[in-house]
Amino acid sequence: MQEVWTMLLAVLLFALACNLDTVLLAMGYAAKGIRVSFAHSLLIAAVTTLVTWLSLALGDAAAQVLPTGLTGALGGVVLVGIGLWFLLDYLRNLGQGTQEQPPPAAHSAWGWVSLAAALAVNNAGIGVAAGVTGIAPLWAASGNFAVTLAALPLGRWLGRRLAGRLLGRYALPLSGVLLVVLGAWEVLG
Repeated sequence: MQEVWTMLLAVLLFALACNLDTVLLAMGYAAKGIRVSFAHSLLIAAVTTLVTWLSLALGDAAAQVLPTGLTGALGGVVLVGIGLWFLLDYLRNLGQGTQEQPPPAAHSAWGWVSLAAALAVNNAGIGVAAGVTGIAPLWAASGNFAVTLAALPLGRWLGRRLAGRLLGRYALPLSGVLLVVLGAWEVLG
């Protein structure tokens, strides 16, 4: 039973780390008065989940050819590295006062798919590393789909309340911390 809870917690941390940028996007759109419809939310969740699943499956396949004791530690170290990169990127930009702006609103189906693909790029690297650690691709992709669907309305709500400034400032380091925790857990666990 403990193994199931451990896997579910890993999936949740993974999905949260993958979707902080989704929350930020929805916050930015809400602050600009742009609403992401439920149909567009489904499209974004489907595309990001497909890319996430493919990257997880690639990581899982790599784990099959790597020595057994090495896979979890290797994937965990990569996750810690990505998390530290996010933290360093935040610290580097801290003094410059630069913040990522959300991309312009997508007005066509292709525009929404392109937006979803841009969000999925973040998930691809994380997904390969998480797949190597042994996180089940189907579970992690399903978790990503569910969290993406929750992240969009959450971001819209936060965007209307906070105008996208408070959480937006700390999303990158928070995502980095989540990845460092997940990676360290995989290395030490």
